[in-house]
Amino acid sequence: MSKPSIPQGTRDFSAEVVRKRNYILSAIKEVFELYGFQPLETPAMENLETLMGKYGEEGDKLIFKILNNGLSDPKNIEKAKEGFEKILEGKNTAAITERALKYDLTIPFARYVAMNFGQLSFPYKRYQVQPVWRADRPQKGRYREFTQCDADVVGSTPLLNEVELANIYHAVFVQLGLTAYELKINSRKILAALADLCGGADKLTDITVAIDKLDKIGIDKVKDELSQRGLQSSQIHTIEKYLQISGSNEEKLAAAQQLFGSNEQAKKGMEELQYVLSFAKNTNLDIDFTLARGLNYYTGIIFEVKAPASVKMGSIGGGGRYDDLTGLFGVPGIPGVGISFGVDRIYDVLEELNLFPADLQVATKALFFNMGEKESSVAFECVQQLRLHKISCELFHEPVKMDKQFKYAEKKNIPFAVIIGSKETESKTAVVKNLKTGEQQPVQFSELTTFFLQS
Repeated sequence: MSKPSIPQGTRDFSAEVVRKRNYILSAIKEVFELYGFQPLETPAMENLETLMGKYGEEGDKLIFKILNNGLSDPKNIEKAKEGFEKILEGKNTAAITERALKYDLTIPFARYVAMNFGQLSFPYKRYQVQPVWRADRPQKGRYREFTQCDADVVGSTPLLNEVELANIYHAVFVQLGLTAYELKINSRKILAALADLCGGADKLTDITVAIDKLDKIGIDKVKDELSQRGLQSSQIHTIEKYLQISGSNEEKLAAAQQLFGSNEQAKKGMEELQYVLSFAKNTNLDIDFTLARGLNYYTGIIFEVKAPASVKMGSIGGGGRYDDLTGLFGVPGIPGVGISFGVDRIYDVLEELNLFPADLQVATKALFFNMGEKESSVAFECVQQLRLHKISCELFHEPVKMDKQFKYAEKKNIPFAVIIGSKETESKTAVVKNLKTGEQQPVQFSELTTFFLQS
């Protein structure tokens, strides 16, 4: 019999890990709610046609498809064989699969808005925290099942939305202690202008896909990839000049202005960047013209959050404007902008920088020792009284040696032990021991609630 295991790229989360993840998610949700966003959940699976063709060629390959029911039915075997042959040829077929696990939260959100367009109040501000699945090659910081955490505003064009999203990032990361984060910002309009300089709009995807890999493969390999994608040496030289723009935000904008001249798209993109910079002050905003965000649906301002430089982690969040995403589902003209938090990577960063609160693992505040049948009956009444006041506590499940009960409290990081023996039952006074300091004191049963509320 083989050892039990889980699929590669997935994880179990212990109580310790769940509490740390909840600490991150609670901070994010709290800020989302503070800014007027409402929660939404969508199904784990979507119709395959909802997802396919929305993530580019590379993304489509990573969608987990779900086999149809009843493929082994004798009536369906021939169709199934034909379907598998089509799949081996790289084609999708409804005979084999019509559904898939969701790849991200944005496309299902767009589908939801398109389906419920008549009932929603615009601008519609939603946040969503759910698992997604990608048939990726598992490695550090990259999983096949992971949690995404998004906030989006649809039905609104003003750049105030981008300003608010930048402030949401700042509020969350400051609350988590990641004050040295970097919030990179660029505009797809500037990238579109770069494509204009290099021969036309049809070059945009080739350029952004290559630039998006700059951090991973370096400038020389980006130039090689651009060459393989059909760009001429003069065009590649222009892109290299663009990628070498550096300095302060003001210096970068001045250098870009010089490079693009009177190009209208570049002018509009730079005006948008200046607006967001002027209103989203003190948010660690940094113009990064190398930022491309490979997904095709972005049309305006784009964001990417980098972990503090002391941690080698890369992106821990990102997003941008996508002015016609719902047009993919037959409801054109709905503008939108959104951001995402990389929960798993944020977890790793907080762990590495030791930023999780020390008391995060304290769930049970007090362990009532089991000193026998009569005594445990009295202790149980005290336990229930504390629980009525939202004080987390336990009664040990059986009357065993005190040493074993102390060890249980230690392993669960429970800070207080409450001992009610026969003497304490008569006097209606418990012995409460602080397991960190070793100090103990008598506390009347009637005063236990007050004691723990103040501890």
